Amino acid sequence: MTLIKIILGLLGLGVVVFVHELGHFLAARLVGIDVEAFSIGWGNPILKKKIGKVEYRLGMFPLGGYCKMRGENEFQEAWEKGQQGVSYTKGAYFAASPPRRILVSFAGPFFNLVFAVLVLSIIWGIGFEVNTLDNRIVLASEIHPEEHYPADDAGLKTGDRIVEINGKKTSYYHEVQENIAVNPEKSLPVIVERDGEKLSLEVTPSLDKSSGAGKIGVYFWTDPVIETVNPESPAALAGLSGGDRIERVNGRPISHSLDFLMELEKKPAVLALGFTRNGEKRQADLIPQYDDKGEANLGIAWASIQYRTPLLSPFAALARGAAESWKTLVISLRSLRLLFRGIDLTQAVSGPVRITYMMGDVAAEGFGQGFGAGVRSMVDFLALISIALCVMNLLPLPILDGGMIVLFVIEMIRRKPINPRAATVFQTLGAALIFGLMILAVFGDILYLARR
Repeated sequence: MTLIKIILGLLGLGVVVFVHELGHFLAARLVGIDVEAFSIGWGNPILKKKIGKVEYRLGMFPLGGYCKMRGENEFQEAWEKGQQGVSYTKGAYFAASPPRRILVSFAGPFFNLVFAVLVLSIIWGIGFEVNTLDNRIVLASEIHPEEHYPADDAGLKTGDRIVEINGKKTSYYHEVQENIAVNPEKSLPVIVERDGEKLSLEVTPSLDKSSGAGKIGVYFWTDPVIETVNPESPAALAGLSGGDRIERVNGRPISHSLDFLMELEKKPAVLALGFTRNGEKRQADLIPQYDDKGEANLGIAWASIQYRTPLLSPFAALARGAAESWKTLVISLRSLRLLFRGIDLTQAVSGPVRITYMMGDVAAEGFGQGFGAGVRSMVDFLALISIALCVMNLLPLPILDGGMIVLFVIEMIRRKPINPRAATVFQTLGAALIFGLMILAVFGDILYLARR
């Protein structure tokens, strides 16, 4: 399974990088810059074929890729030779005017954004199945009484339904979760349903420094109704089946699935269950199996809410895809700001290893629910990574596309070519910064995989 996840992750990341480099490639050809090589993956090419002036390559390492344009390293070569300028031969990168070079640099991130809009539009156009939970909550302070959370300060109670947050209607837990996650330390108006009445409250999510997301300290209510039981699992051996509702565990009344999990955290050797099946009360003894980490495997899944999004017209689907992409873009920009708020960078900054694993994990989990669910899960994550790549590459940092755009804008303002030494120093500093971030990201990846 791990190998499958890695393969799926590499394929997904390869698609996003291909789209990015394709943007640079097409823009360079459009403005008359010669492309010497176009590669997916780094390292020595395992496959290559020259068509016209371009050599197309498949690198040994399938992470990343590049579009090699003629003369793009001339600044560094000129500085090393002590020259004050570069040669501006026709077809070379620096022979193109600054606006054309800006177009080439911008095209890669722009293609990532367009790709996200298109794939999300297709998914929304054909519709998809959603597995989610109710908007009813359980206070985390009831599970962890030693802690105090923003939900407690706001006056929320277990059993409340959050029907509106920050002016947006919420019918399911993921809608509530999205609004909370992107608004850390911001006061949010909330409307809840309690005992048939609607109450207006206000909650301020705290900043989770391990992820950069907002949190208020709630879990989402799941009725203790079994949806499926794995064959030959402890639950199956105890005689449980789909549709059973757990009422008691070891004498403790069970209102929701978290009550059940709290009892399971005591690591009991036997779970004495009281449950109902088709209105009939029954009893059974379930013997849990614990892995090396002490986690129980019972072989049951709780019932969730399932619905299908409606089919949309091409125009409506494109509008929805653009709206979802814009929302993700805004979230990505907000997340960058949080990097300077003391969050744990080893967990919040992901490197290529973790991204590959996460992408494969998301895809594998989706395919476990069916082919359609797997495709949708992977496409959603591809769109997210594609937008993140767009945002990161447009940062005004040396060596990134955004940094190159800054250089070319300065060149336009000064109306004379950039000094090779200044450009090389700028790019060298950028390379050192990016290398440092990569070391941090890889270190975080190692910690992430170790925790897995």
